[in-house]
Amino acid sequence: MTLIEKFYPVMKPWLFRLDAETAHTLTVKMMVIAHKLGMLKSVVTTPQQPRNVMGLTFPNALGLAAGMDKSASTVEAWSAIGFGSVEVGTLTPRPQPGNPKPRLFRLPEHEALINRMGFNNPGIHSAVKKLRHRRTKAIVGVNIGKNFDTPNERAVDDYLICLKAAYPVADYIAVNISSPNTKGLRDLQAEGAVRELISALKKEQVALKKEHGKTVPLLVKIAPDLNDMQIEALARVFNEQNIDGVIATNTTIDREAVAGHALAQETGGLSGAPVRDRSNLVLQAFRMLLKEQMPIIGVGGILNGSDAVEKLKAGAALVQVYSGLVYRGPGLVRDILSSI
Repeated sequence: MTLIEKFYPVMKPWLFRLDAETAHTLTVKMMVIAHKLGMLKSVVTTPQQPRNVMGLTFPNALGLAAGMDKSASTVEAWSAIGFGSVEVGTLTPRPQPGNPKPRLFRLPEHEALINRMGFNNPGIHSAVKKLRHRRTKAIVGVNIGKNFDTPNERAVDDYLICLKAAYPVADYIAVNISSPNTKGLRDLQAEGAVRELISALKKEQVALKKEHGKTVPLLVKIAPDLNDMQIEALARVFNEQNIDGVIATNTTIDREAVAGHALAQETGGLSGAPVRDRSNLVLQAFRMLLKEQMPIIGVGGILNGSDAVEKLKAGAALVQVYSGLVYRGPGLVRDILSSI
């Protein structure tokens, strides 16, 4: 067992006594310091099993989901403990503070989080500067969104700004149209709106490929709160536009799984164990509807190796974690990579 695996169980009770966002910020800072001091060591003890997906070679199938590293400041640290990929963001054209605090809540009884962060980030250009100098074998994805005050009629402009900025430094780019914490964002999942957005981004991707001499895959991150008709419509657009991949899923606004909890009515997206089953159902549905060569990254409710295996069996090519890391710590990385 590595030092960080031994250290987290000692720190966890103390961190959980702090406000959730304060604990998050402190953890990220400690990861940066620990990496600079050479204290981080991979928890991976089994041989790496690279995955070739979207023309990229992932060192392993486990990634860190967007939201943990919103500013692209800790990519090397997460890679150092064993993640095969790290997705930074969500990043917007202009810096923004996000929603008022408090905006992140733990529900330990359910191994869940509720967040209404609201795309707090330093802006795409700040993150790009950091990523230009990264030193890591991990695949780095850049998750992009629109500023909170950009109307949906002009959302395409924001996504294009981020796509152009991120393209030279990203291994892949994830288009976030599924966060419940930016007003109206999920409206972009409607068939007409998503077709317009993806069409514009795919057209720009072609131009950027010529300019930079490389192809950077473009993925779309979707919500778990989709009905059958919405899933069919999105799958139709993704197939028509030849999107490079899908990330399933983001957080849920449904509260049935945590009904009665004191924090259940807090506004925001629910993540962790309660979203697992719905996320898996959406993943399976898309797998049946999408072109066979179009990969899905499975995320939502992974708290152990078995959960990750379930995602892969449901049709995911890769998996990502976030909330599970809060509750299980770095040992979750070892558990997952020894299971898949």
